[in-house]
Amino acid sequence: MPRHRDPCSPKVVHRTARVGLRLTRGQRRRLVGLLVSAGDVWACVLEVNAWRRARQNAPLAGYQALCRELAAAGPGCFGELDSAGARSVLRRYSDAWFTAAARRKNGNLSARFPRRRRRMTPVRWYHGRFELAGRRLRIPVARGCPPLWLRLDRDLPYLPGQVRSVTLLYDAGRPWVDVTAEVPVTVYPAGAGPDPAQVAGVDLGIIHPYAVAAPDGQALLVSGRAIRAEHHMHLTDTKARHRAVARRAPKPGQRGSRRWRRHRRRQRLVEARHRRRIRQAQHEAARTVIGWAVARRIGTLAVGDPRGVLGIDAGRRHNRRTRNWRVGHLIAALRDKAELAGIMVTLTDERGTSSTCPGCGRGVPKPPGRVFCCPRCGLSGHRDLIAAANIAGRVPGGITPAVTTAGVTHRRAGTHLPGVSSARRDPRRRLHHGVARGSPGRHLPAPSAASAGRGVARPTARTS
Repeated sequence: MPRHRDPCSPKVVHRTARVGLRLTRGQRRRLVGLLVSAGDVWACVLEVNAWRRARQNAPLAGYQALCRELAAAGPGCFGELDSAGARSVLRRYSDAWFTAAARRKNGNLSARFPRRRRRMTPVRWYHGRFELAGRRLRIPVARGCPPLWLRLDRDLPYLPGQVRSVTLLYDAGRPWVDVTAEVPVTVYPAGAGPDPAQVAGVDLGIIHPYAVAAPDGQALLVSGRAIRAEHHMHLTDTKARHRAVARRAPKPGQRGSRRWRRHRRRQRLVEARHRRRIRQAQHEAARTVIGWAVARRIGTLAVGDPRGVLGIDAGRRHNRRTRNWRVGHLIAALRDKAELAGIMVTLTDERGTSSTCPGCGRGVPKPPGRVFCCPRCGLSGHRDLIAAANIAGRVPGGITPAVTTAGVTHRRAGTHLPGVSSARRDPRRRLHHGVARGSPGRHLPAPSAASAGRGVARPTARTS
């Protein structure tokens, strides 16, 4: 539950950063034991409610009732897990139960109550229960157990006084810590902050994650081709891994060999690394948009919501593109950073925005390429920026800006990805012609050492 704050205190937002841990074998074993003990607490709640359901009694779902059951169980029932960590598991179960109940009450019968066991469950400790000193973190344990100090693998992006909670979890074969902090909203000098009357339209896409059109004719295009290349290389690498171990795959019901289990663990690590890369690249793109908007004092971002097209079956290839798009994360990342900067984000319908001329307002067949051209008034421009201009005009108080080619700012997302810079080669991309540089597509053979100074010899026609 959020703590009570003074109404006169500065406005804050809550942000979470995931931090890795540098562990010894003993520390890793103790952390896994804490997560397994939390899974035992979750399983006990499931069994208690299963018994009550068999007897046709009301389930125990309230947080206070679950805490009373935990207190009646006595200390020392769940290994090194302390009572505060166990109560965080009960809070997680209670929130999941009431969320499912509210969704079913609203007519969503596909919502399910929490009835699945978990081997490991995340554990959360709030301010005052843990100790943070630089890169060292002390996690509370049960009474009588030795203290558990951990070392973080990087500095936290928050001040120590801003940290409100830490969450221990297990992802992709290793423990992590999620650090949640209260971050104050940016305060600007008088006359320098974002103006709510300045409305900019934002169009979300796959090739360009964000296309922004400002009311003064300025525009921003954030290229996501590096993100798309990362998806392509990850798909190719995953297929190659599956082909390499297809003969060693166990049959359904078999446990598999140790070699197979090592392959599965390595596969989970690769999947998690791919997800982290894409998430970081999308955060970089959202940060670019917010920085650009703050520099132009834009106070409202009208974002076109394209999530209505996600349920359309458009074929195997396009379905994979929309699945990798992660449009919900794009909206969430933009909204979080806009809230921290004091910018308001509103969602609007984006249907037909890329096929409507902002000059004459008539419908135009959607262009197959990236250039929009109206056959009636002759207006031309980038298709995504045309859509962003139309989105800005659909918000109350917004106007449809006139985007010019000279006022477009181009930025790239995912500059940290391997293969984007020549200084960091992607190990998944094979070298073409040894050390020869060039396009990975079809092209002529590399020149030999003898003909290096005379150009490339053209292949001659084969004689019979």
